[in-house]
Amino acid sequence: MSNQPILLSQALASFDALWSPRIATRVNDYDVRIAKVAGEHIWHAHDHTDEFFLVLDGELHISLREPEGERTVLLPRGAVFTVPAGTEHKPYAPSGAAILMFEPTGTPTVGDRHDEIPDHVDATTGHTLDA
Repeated sequence: MSNQPILLSQALASFDALWSPRIATRVNDYDVRIAKVAGEHIWHAHDHTDEFFLVLDGELHISLREPEGERTVLLPRGAVFTVPAGTEHKPYAPSGAAILMFEPTGTPTVGDRHDEIPDHVDATTGHTLDA
């Protein structure tokens, strides 16, 4: 972990892969992850932890499957949202976005339960595979 300030704009400029979070820093037992996203991710749930999202740039949509039914939250730049543990959700960004997430260290991007993982995504980490 660095003992120097981290410029998120520089960290985001250092990679192009979509839906492939990078750890910017750690806070106690949590990773602070940044990611570039565009299009759709997969339906998934984290059974034992909440998932915190902060939109750094663009707009993120998160569809949720809740006991009351399905709904979508829209997160513009600067907005935060926490998906409760166990809630199935599918993030997507029709026009692309940059996001920051807080998750316990080692949390798989595709959660504990998920839809079929596309061939271009690593099933263990949820990271997009380089061509």
